[in-house]
Amino acid sequence: MKSRILVAVIGVPVLVYVVLRAPSLVMMAALCLLAGIGSMELQQCVSGVKRSELVGLSAVAAVFTVEWYYDRPEAIALLLVLEALIFFGCAIHKGGGVKFSQIMAGLFGSIAIGWSFSSFLRLEAAGIHRAWFLLPFILSFACDTFAYFAGLTLGRHKLAPKVSPKKTVEGSIGGLLGNVVCGLLFAYVMNRWFSASIAAVPMALLSLVCGVVAQIGDLSFSLIKREFGIKDYGRLFLEHGGVLDRFDSVLFVAPMVEIVLTMFPSAFFGF
Repeated sequence: MKSRILVAVIGVPVLVYVVLRAPSLVMMAALCLLAGIGSMELQQCVSGVKRSELVGLSAVAAVFTVEWYYDRPEAIALLLVLEALIFFGCAIHKGGGVKFSQIMAGLFGSIAIGWSFSSFLRLEAAGIHRAWFLLPFILSFACDTFAYFAGLTLGRHKLAPKVSPKKTVEGSIGGLLGNVVCGLLFAYVMNRWFSASIAAVPMALLSLVCGVVAQIGDLSFSLIKREFGIKDYGRLFLEHGGVLDRFDSVLFVAPMVEIVLTMFPSAFFGF
């Protein structure tokens, strides 16, 4: 709990500043950093080594993915093809010294993780107010927090014992309900102080869907950790672990928020 409070006291103000107030270039740099570290952590998990050519390549490739979404989004397909060629070329050069799982970790880290963090850049390019950029974090962290306390006090039935033994069905339900509450509070604030016209039903549905997606994201990265026998991906956030431990749900929720906002703008922007 002390670790949670310490990380929140330092991390939340930084997060809010970068999302709401920092220049676009600073936000892009922060996303590059998160994507690079996350991709590096995944490769370290799969490869079983802290430093290697493949670990460095994974980090650099993820950074380039985010940067290209910011600087030259029209050419992103070219970059993704080049990254696939580079990772397989590295494996061929090593003559069997690189496993297929390591190649896939590199590609997933650079392409999927980079693409997920780039959701915020695509939302900005679409002209969506930056206040909305907080929503993926709210609907990820709220779900995790409410699920934690609901599971701690009410948890009886295991949700996925072979993947994450401490998670319970009661905690999962608590996380979903907490997400809906936080989503409606977000809508109230946006309507009251940002002249938005967000209806309660679409926001409640989005919050519920993102709660499910957040838990799938959390369990997905827990599944990877369990397969490769590690407790945490890193120590960047102290007892919270690394980027993939703290932002695993965000990586799933951010693209979902982006897709919903761009596909159903009238439900959230009043047109």
